[in-house]
Amino acid sequence: MSTDETSDASASDDMKRKFKEALEKKNGHQRSGQAHLDGHSAVQGTHGAVTKREFRRKSG
Repeated sequence: MSTDETSDASASDDMKRKFKEALEKKNGHQRSGQAHLDGHSAVQGTHGAVTKREFRRKSG
């Protein structure tokens, strides 16, 4: 290998390492909140069947 190929490989490895660190940092922030696994949901019940609205022309 020449020195250019070696430096390209090390630069590529350096970039991969930086991206991996950034991804781990991002995922760490994302998971830092509460898990809300206590089972209490804000949603209390479901809605009934939703019917499609019917539009009619005005006659007369």
